[in-house]
Amino acid sequence: MQPGFRRFFVFLPHFIRERRFTLRKRRTQIPRAAVAGLVIAVVLDTIAQVAWKRSVADVPAAASFAVVARTVLGNPYFYGAMLAFGAQLYNWVRVLALVDLSFAQPFTALSYLTVLAISRRALHEDLSAGKIVGVGLILAGVFFISRTPFRTHETGTTSRALP
Repeated sequence: MQPGFRRFFVFLPHFIRERRFTLRKRRTQIPRAAVAGLVIAVVLDTIAQVAWKRSVADVPAAASFAVVARTVLGNPYFYGAMLAFGAQLYNWVRVLALVDLSFAQPFTALSYLTVLAISRRALHEDLSAGKIVGVGLILAGVFFISRTPFRTHETGTTSRALP
């Protein structure tokens, strides 16, 4: 046996014992609070976007600023959108305390799917093949992001467990 292989086989039991190497990939789950927060973020974003759209539904296309302001401020959907944005801010701060921004932000893209579905059903907007393909690509991206570590240590190494 060559000297390099001999050193490898002597070192291997120590390496396995120190848990630097495992035959099975260890995965730590994302904290439930983070998952709940991400779901709430998608729901709140959907509510905010649909309420925002409903609040400007009665505004004429060539309206002046005063007409737009008066119409929007007199619409209860506008205040619903503002409430959803405020709740979304609070929720987002809580989510970012648990996971990295680079992990959490792509999940909010799932609101494209929910907004598209509600826009089609409630707002009677067109649903084209391009929109469906686009949402499919977004879902694929969210899938790949979900396979990455959700938390980065301050030293730059990544881990799936909270520090």
